[in-house]
Amino acid sequence: MTLRQRALARPLVTATDAPVLLADDVVRRAQQGDVDAFERLYRVHAPAVHALARRMLGDEGAAREMVQDVFVRAWERLGSFRGESAFGTWLHRVGVNLILNQLRVTKRDVARFIDDGADGTTPIPAFATSSGVEERIDLDAAIARLPAGARIVFVLHDIEGYAHDEIAQMLGLAPGTIRAQLWRARRQLMRHLDA
Repeated sequence: MTLRQRALARPLVTATDAPVLLADDVVRRAQQGDVDAFERLYRVHAPAVHALARRMLGDEGAAREMVQDVFVRAWERLGSFRGESAFGTWLHRVGVNLILNQLRVTKRDVARFIDDGADGTTPIPAFATSSGVEERIDLDAAIARLPAGARIVFVLHDIEGYAHDEIAQMLGLAPGTIRAQLWRARRQLMRHLDA
């Protein structure tokens, strides 16, 4: 077995060296163009990026595509990662920015070409339409049923932990609007989960 094969056969990290190895060695190698190192970063961080995208977009297929877009952007911008924060934090921000940009583009396109429904809600994705009790109380399905604006604010504030002012700046809205959207989201979530 060659040295390279032995290195690849070893687990990526152990409990004691996980933060140091990911922050120092794997990220640095990926920045130098090592595709294998970037693949390891992908395997470690893809589930969190997917969960973020699924919650913010409310659509499983769109979330899968967005994961790919986030990692393509991360690869393109890896040189700008200075290590001042954890790689996962930096990648999370790349993901949030891409998702918000996608939502802006989609909103513009919808406003130009399609007269959307009178109730202002988003369609329920296929994964959220089951009649079983477990699916009806599934938080992700309930979040997916929220109107887009309320869903984004809810995910950014209550799940991802951003402050009202940060969300307002990201979305280009007033903090009061963010608070109102968050209140609406929580109220609708309670209705969806009680149904």
